Amino acid sequence: MTSSDFSLAGVTAYAPASIGNFAAGFDLLGAALAPLDGSLLGDLVHAALAPEASFQLEGPFAKALADDTRPNLVLRVADLFQEALQAKGRPVGPFALRLEKRLPVASGLGSSASSIVATLAALQVLCGDPLSVPELLELAGRAEGSTSGGIHLDNVAPSLLGGLQLTVPGRDGKPAARRLPWPTDLLLVVAHPDYQLATARSRAALPERPAWTETVEFAGNLAGLVHALHTDDRALLARCLRDPLVEAHRAPLVPGFRAAQAGALAAGALGCTLSGSGPSVFAVAGDEADAGAVAAALQEGFAQADLPSRAWICALDLEGARTLSPVPRHPLFEAHP
Repeated sequence: MTSSDFSLAGVTAYAPASIGNFAAGFDLLGAALAPLDGSLLGDLVHAALAPEASFQLEGPFAKALADDTRPNLVLRVADLFQEALQAKGRPVGPFALRLEKRLPVASGLGSSASSIVATLAALQVLCGDPLSVPELLELAGRAEGSTSGGIHLDNVAPSLLGGLQLTVPGRDGKPAARRLPWPTDLLLVVAHPDYQLATARSRAALPERPAWTETVEFAGNLAGLVHALHTDDRALLARCLRDPLVEAHRAPLVPGFRAAQAGALAAGALGCTLSGSGPSVFAVAGDEADAGAVAAALQEGFAQADLPSRAWICALDLEGARTLSPVPRHPLFEAHP
């Protein structure tokens, strides 16, 4: 089936949830999530060519966005996509777009990144693959920056490309992403409390400039984590699965976080900290039995703050964004490292 065949009935794309910062890598490191139960933890976007532009919003968390007077991220991404193609002399559109909002907003699960990436993936396939992966990554970063106050790829890169992604300098001076190895036996346990924490508020809690000692510690810790992953040094990995830079500033914003963190570590987690800017929390567990105990401990920590929560036991999502049946899955992102 050719790309043009995809456009006949439109395209539905899925982009997985993600863990930003991934403990050691503030704004630089992120992981895509795939629940072991096979459920889709992420947003869906349907795109089709149409006589005139339209947008629909549905899904379990649509209500949280319905009263927002700002243009939805899906529409912002469509504008950026059309501008990029216009610059290439390839005008496209109009589009009929439908967002199924499956991720809670202001959750620390890469909710905005998932909407952004699912939109880009759907439009990319619908229009015959007009943009390169680096171009898609740049557009995703620009869209993410419009909501969080600055361009960072730690959520959009894994949601787009899958796996554990590290932001690195690109050849053209723009940020690029590289996939890091991850031990397949290690699981990611994520707990989301019934609580919203806007990224803008979470970033506002950070000092304008960290101290030199904090900067050096952050650099050494991130380098240590990368080295541990490449050498399968589990002891070093456990020592580096921490956030020495921003956790202390954000922890007071999340009720129950310290209790959840302490419980997870006591239950055997290799590391535990906020997922992205919070309020979700993630931990790394050695096997499914440990992961179940860690998940229970995380939820008990939030329960002590009178917050109900939901937990997922996940592997890395190695695919990233993809189209869903009945449209065949598109292989666009498979070859990117």
